Amino acid sequence: MALEVRKKERENSQSLIRRFTRRVRNSGLLIRARKSVYRKRKRSKQLKRRAALRREEKRKEYEKMKKLGQKTY
Repeated sequence: MALEVRKKERENSQSLIRRFTRRVRNSGLLIRARKSVYRKRKRSKQLKRRAALRREEKRKEYEKMKKLGQKTY
């Protein structure tokens, strides 16, 4: 989606720039562009599975340390 702003008769460059920036802001182009730049990718099934296994191991280790009365930090 291209925005086009043409200089009106007897319009100075500052008001032209102001009009252009207002038009860009209202169009939602910047918001859409920022969303695509900072978009997070979804984790793959394998990564989710690995993370779940890691959490489970840590939980078991934590419980074992707690039973032995050792510090768990």
